[in-house]
Amino acid sequence: MQLSSVRAVITGGVSGLGLAVAQHLVANGGKVALFDLNDDKGAAAVAELGADSVHYFNVNVSDEAAVAAAIDQAHDFLGGLNVAMNCAGILGAGRVLGKEGPMPLAGFQGTVMVNLVGSFNVAKAAANRMQHNEAGDDGERGVIINTASIAAYEGQIGQAAYAASKGGVVSMTLPMARELSRFGIRVNTIAPGVFWTPMVDGMPEAVQQSLAASIPFPPRLGKPDDFASLVGFILGNTYLNGETIRLDGATRLAPK
Repeated sequence: MQLSSVRAVITGGVSGLGLAVAQHLVANGGKVALFDLNDDKGAAAVAELGADSVHYFNVNVSDEAAVAAAIDQAHDFLGGLNVAMNCAGILGAGRVLGKEGPMPLAGFQGTVMVNLVGSFNVAKAAANRMQHNEAGDDGERGVIINTASIAAYEGQIGQAAYAASKGGVVSMTLPMARELSRFGIRVNTIAPGVFWTPMVDGMPEAVQQSLAASIPFPPRLGKPDDFASLVGFILGNTYLNGETIRLDGATRLAPK
């Protein structure tokens, strides 16, 4: 798929990794619809990237009806839909047995609803649209890219909910790719390591340096552009399917 032909929905698209993907795609001639819940940042993203190429939708990714309606609206704005990029997610940190007692079930459920159920919800609604696209090279009609985390493999103490939600994203990648192959829709997942985020930006410099030093090579935090460039590669390589790619500088998380 040529990036200039991309017509993408990006969840969590008004900041962080999602915004970096939007910037990368628009810079290469694509059009994007941003699904998020921050209207101010959504307006800022549209102003930055241009209303002709970008539209913002206030959407809760775990709401089935809202996502289905927004996918239809995004399809109309974009003049088609051939990419779904799931970046929406929450950390959901908390110990199973904390100082104030066991983790409330609502906390676990909320993390899974956004990170796992939300990703599935957007993917299936987008695939429903993509199946009707005209086939391109190798019969391709669309691409779905989900965002997991290396915590899916080495979740730390306090990450039971987060790791479970991201592990689910990893586990659904291959069966979804296998099922949607008959429609010419590819499904891949990126599992990023420790990336530069607003949360990290607010940490003391000594903590930031310690995090960077823990990464084998390169000894720095991941940049949103690193993530966006991998998205571009996945879109361009039609033989890459059913795969989860770690993007972490060879990092392996310690227990805590």
